[in-house]
Amino acid sequence: MQCLVYKSLKQQNYYLYVASDEGLARVPDGLHRLLGALQPVIELRLGADRRLAQADVSEVMRQIEDCGYYLQMPPQRRGDPVVG
Repeated sequence: MQCLVYKSLKQQNYYLYVASDEGLARVPDGLHRLLGALQPVIELRLGADRRLAQADVSEVMRQIEDCGYYLQMPPQRRGDPVVG
């Protein structure tokens, strides 16, 4: 799967993965508002042999196929408040 990765200019350390051929078309409006302006970071090919630093590649691909995107958020540190 060919993938584009964008970083949010509003939310620090938030990255949005989408399929290259769909772009941002399936990303919900609410998520667009949360993330604000997006800056393209990299285009890469996802597959079983690909390793990602902060996510499981098979989960990323599944969510892109099912939802149209995968949102990588910064890892929660001990003592950080839980938002939700």
